[in-house]
Amino acid sequence: MNLSELIPDYPDVTQIAIPFFIIAILAELLYLKLSRAEKKAGFETRDTLTSLLMGTGNVVSGLLVGFVAFAVLMWAWQYRIYDFGFSWWAVLLCFLLDDLRYYWYHRIAHRSRWVWAEHVNHHTSQHYNLSTALRQSWTGTFTGMFILRVPLVLIGFHPVLIAFVGGLNLVYQFWIHTEAIGKMWKPIELIFNTPSHHRVHHATNPRYLDANYAGTLIIWDRMFGSFVEELQEDVPRYGIVRNIGTFNPVKVAFHEWVAMFKDAFSSGLTLRQRLGYLFMPPGWSHDGSRKGSEALKADYVRLHPDEAGKPGLPRSGRPTVANPALAPGE
Repeated sequence: MNLSELIPDYPDVTQIAIPFFIIAILAELLYLKLSRAEKKAGFETRDTLTSLLMGTGNVVSGLLVGFVAFAVLMWAWQYRIYDFGFSWWAVLLCFLLDDLRYYWYHRIAHRSRWVWAEHVNHHTSQHYNLSTALRQSWTGTFTGMFILRVPLVLIGFHPVLIAFVGGLNLVYQFWIHTEAIGKMWKPIELIFNTPSHHRVHHATNPRYLDANYAGTLIIWDRMFGSFVEELQEDVPRYGIVRNIGTFNPVKVAFHEWVAMFKDAFSSGLTLRQRLGYLFMPPGWSHDGSRKGSEALKADYVRLHPDEAGKPGLPRSGRPTVANPALAPGE
């Protein structure tokens, strides 16, 4: 019998983990209240409530439109070239490959405004605690990035298995959203994503922008040149480069979509410029009036020339043009 006919009844690990999430958030809150170390960002009631509402909205959106992604993957399943089945080693291999898929999704999410529009809400909190992990997107399906899982299906991993390991990956990422844990044992820091590594990812300090995209394994960042270590002398500052200043979950969920389409449909732009506002990196503008991460890093190096060439920073303070072909007049 084909193993695909014996699909395991995998649990929804994210739902099972909800009680753990709540207990962990309360434990972290208690720890911060008792320790009150100056560097701890702590909790802000409205900010935490916004994160919880964003998490609830993510679950609801998954129930409403999540079937779209699953249906596409099931359609692709008929064209698979192999069937890995559901053995323990197939689960492990699928987890590793899906973690690599997550790395590239996450990297694209920070380098293309179309995907950033759904991901930015996760970065809008200016605090960094376990509740921040629950600040999830309501519009992920809309970006179409689920297509990155199609290759996994085509080489022989069942969509049910992919959904299961994806849930495991998300559950792992919950605990790394904290300042209550410093740097860990070096072998762990070398291989796995940790609170220290992920604090870098959430930071707006110039050296930390566009770094540490890993889900579970930090080895992908080390392999593909996007790893930056957290430094004691450059304590992470959280949020986004231009903070939105609201706790309204609806605005948090949709503010970048609104801004993006407003830019793309402004008058007097060429088609290529309109597409630039949709798909170029965040901060791109057709007239160069805004600054993306490269320009912010260059500005920092001009002010601190002794930092030039260090991890996360360019070798000079000269700004680069993201795409001259999209400049005004084209």
